[in-house]
This record gives sequence, C-alpha cells and structure tokens, in this order.
Amino acid sequence: MSTPLNRLVQLLCGSFTNDEQAFENPPLYAHINVTVRPLPHLAEGMLLLEQAYALAPAEPYRIRVLHACAEGENLHIRNHALHDAERFWGATLQPEKLLTIHTSDLQLLEGCTYVVTPQGSGFSGEVEPGCRCMVERKGRTSYLVSRFEIDPNGMSTIDRGHDPDNHEQIWGSLAGPFLFRRVENYASEIPPHWGMGTSQPST
Repeated sequence: MSTPLNRLVQLLCGSFTNDEQAFENPPLYAHINVTVRPLPHLAEGMLLLEQAYALAPAEPYRIRVLHACAEGENLHIRNHALHDAERFWGATLQPEKLLTIHTSDLQLLEGCTYVVTPQGSGFSGEVEPGCRCMVERKGRTSYLVSRFEIDPNGMSTIDRGHDPDNHEQIWGSLAGPFLFRRVENYASEIPPHWGMGTSQPST
C-alpha cells in the first residue's frame, strides 16, 4: 500500500514550468523551470532540486538537496545546501552527474524544514515556524516565509523574505504564487530499494 511519504516523493519527482503564467504576465512572473530527480545512491527520500530561468537552464539560481521523510505521523522535507554548488549545476539535466553528489557535500539548512500535510490529491507544505530560515539577498539578511502545494498536475509556490527586526516583507511575490504545470515525471527513477514504488502520478 502506498504511504503518504511514498506519494509525496512520487509527486515531487518531475519537471515543472510556469511558462503559461510567464507568457501571460511577463512583468510580474519570470519564466522558470523546476526539476527534481531522485538521488538513488543516497538515503531514501533524497532528491536534487534545481530551479533556473528558462533562458539559462544549466545555471540554476537555486540548487538544493531535499530529504523527504516521515517522523511518526508527520511529513517533513529537509533542505540542504551544497558545498561548492557550481560543481553540480545542471545535474538534473545530466543524470550521470547526480551520482557525484555525496553526503559530505551537504549542509543542512537550519530552520528551513518544510512541514507537509496531505491536501486533496496532493500535499501542501510550509517552512517550519520560528523565523529561523535565514536568506542573504541583495545584500540584506531576511528570513524566508515559503509555502507550496503539489498534486499530479503541477505545483504552486510562493516565497517571501521578511526583515528579522520589523518583520516587514522586503522581497518576494506581490502578485501571488508561481503556478507550475508538470511537463515530465521522474517517479520511475525512484530506486526499488527505497520501497516507494514507481507508480506514475495520474493526470
């Protein structure tokens, strides 16, 4: 029987684009691609995420190793940065490069774990409370407030940075979430030894 964790990992493994949203309203939404593929040689639930502008797909502005895991009844996605991350740029487009990522390359981002709950045919998640997920952007330190929703058709995301002193928003979307449709499904790449199956998200 498929567990919530299995379904979450299966839904995360894919390629997504917000092309329709970006073409309809280019002043407010950049054209972005998000790709997530399993890291079969690492622990169960370890995934590589790359987020890049469509004009530079092999130069991601965000690259993270996600660890989707269950703790009792709770689902979490832990975020890890990569040491010397440029070495791994484009790895979701060059699967052989995925195998060069090792546990020693990872740095857990404290306070940046997503708490995930089932929602309809998918899941929603948001950064854990506490305002501890710190981000450096444009020379300023802010804490991240982030939420996502994902289902078999795609996902939506919204990220905002807030001033740690007065809590005012200093960067991020003012027009609403980014809306991504699923264009590729990589659930079949989940290794059998993870025990998560390879069922395809239905559309």
